[in-house]
Amino acid sequence: ASSMSVYGEGLYETTAGERRAHIRRSPAEIKAGAWNPSGPDGERLRPIATDENKPVDLASIYALTKYAQERQVLIFGEAYGTDAVALRLFNVYGAGQALSNPYTGVLANFASRLANGQSPMVFEDGRQKRDFVHVRDVARAFRLALEQPHAAGHVINIGSGNAYAIADIASLLAEAMGVPEIEPEIINKARSGDIRNCFADIAKARDLLGFEPAHRLEDSLADFAQWVRSAGAIDRGAEMKRHLEARGLVL
Repeated sequence: ASSMSVYGEGLYETTAGERRAHIRRSPAEIKAGAWNPSGPDGERLRPIATDENKPVDLASIYALTKYAQERQVLIFGEAYGTDAVALRLFNVYGAGQALSNPYTGVLANFASRLANGQSPMVFEDGRQKRDFVHVRDVARAFRLALEQPHAAGHVINIGSGNAYAIADIASLLAEAMGVPEIEPEIINKARSGDIRNCFADIAKARDLLGFEPAHRLEDSLADFAQWVRSAGAIDRGAEMKRHLEARGLVL
């Protein structure tokens, strides 16, 4: 189980259709509220689906550990003649998430806030995009990877293949939880190390695994909201924000 975090920023293309794979925002740009990355010469860029050919760009300790783990597994498999595959999971959601851990997935974080009558905290301007994949689709992807011998030795994206703006996710979840009047709190500040956009190209998963997502986010939030209500959640979002600010990790 690897992670989309190994990519850093996702793929972009210029207005001329040229791919840009090595994109990072500087702290100065982020502090100035220049949320969208630009090219080396300042050219405008458009985010596109990230495929497995994008070089990794390890921008966090978490990404470093996940990349080390996937390489360990694949090197072991090649050396010992054992089938091994690394699935790069995008933003996984579903029943069973740790609702009271503010550093877990964004949907769980938002759900904890909403369940306690608080606005979801959205960093930057809320227009950053992510790919959300249901845990049942992820479980099926692992089963398929076990069943398909020609997947051995590969790294494969597992996502929904769709891109969602984070602020839109907060509003959709509020509606699903029956509190549409609770609007997201747009922070207009960034967390250190956060990327702007990354969403999955899942063509390789379709080709090698026969994988096709069965659970669209829009159709799954009602069930997720019902589970949140039954599970209970302690909101630690404000505490998380204070900790990040105290350590200089909010720009």
